[in-house]
Amino acid sequence: MFSIRRIERSTALAVEPLGSKPKFWFTDEGQERFLFKADDRGTGEDWAEVVASRLCRRLGLPHVEYELAEEWNEGRFVLPGVVCANMSPPPSSLVLGNQLLLERDPDYPKEQRFKVRKYTIDAVTSIVETLALPDASWFPNPPPEVRSALDVFVGYVMLDAWIANQDRHHENWAAIRRSDELRLAPTFDHGAALARNLTDAERQNRLATNDRQRTIEAFARRARSAFYADEDAVKPLATIDAFRRFASKNPVGTKYWIDRLTGIATDAIRDMLEEVPPQRMSPATREFTLKLLTANRELLLQDRLP
Repeated sequence: MFSIRRIERSTALAVEPLGSKPKFWFTDEGQERFLFKADDRGTGEDWAEVVASRLCRRLGLPHVEYELAEEWNEGRFVLPGVVCANMSPPPSSLVLGNQLLLERDPDYPKEQRFKVRKYTIDAVTSIVETLALPDASWFPNPPPEVRSALDVFVGYVMLDAWIANQDRHHENWAAIRRSDELRLAPTFDHGAALARNLTDAERQNRLATNDRQRTIEAFARRARSAFYADEDAVKPLATIDAFRRFASKNPVGTKYWIDRLTGIATDAIRDMLEEVPPQRMSPATREFTLKLLTANRELLLQDRLP
């Protein structure tokens, strides 16, 4: 069973303003800095974040490790959530994707998070190509097939297609700056993935339906990324199509990540989902999540991309 870390509000050092969820920084007994991120809407962002983190671990992707947590205040439970360590402690600093894109294009709409037509595959590629591989603390033994930050980034986009993450907007990837060096940051912030905000009634309906338009497979195909094919596109690409576009630029790196995905057994994912505490994940949610991951995996592997 996944552990649940208890966080006392009295340990809070500072509120984190970035993002839409309540967050605060605190230090543990060893004085390491951690972030608590609350699931204040009860939509499953906590378990989705932790499950996505475990899937990253199985793929071997550089990623931020998340742990289930609870906020307490003077002996009273406040909110569920997750904790993670600071990915860019001083003297490092985090540079978000929108900042990098603004440096490339002074007209880039940095403050607009969604429906950004300038957020194209080519624009992001042009930035990621200039970055170094993630630091050895995140990616200690890069395989020969993964030689560049772009090779790693295609793994992030494959992950998005697998876990139905539609939230890879320009503040949900970054570089880490240390001195004059910019390295691709580990993948982070997957709490919007895995259809975690569906009700159990809808999950059960989709699990039992004979309507082909209501199946989990049909649901999976409709997932959309934040990436646009070009600035004239009317809507963003589907997650699988975004992956195909990045894959076409990185055939060797893509094959490596697809091979990693191929090697992950369905039974291993089922066993991992069983470790999520029942107060965080219902039986219907477990079954739906497993079938969603299975459907997306089959979609990714059906033509052995690239």
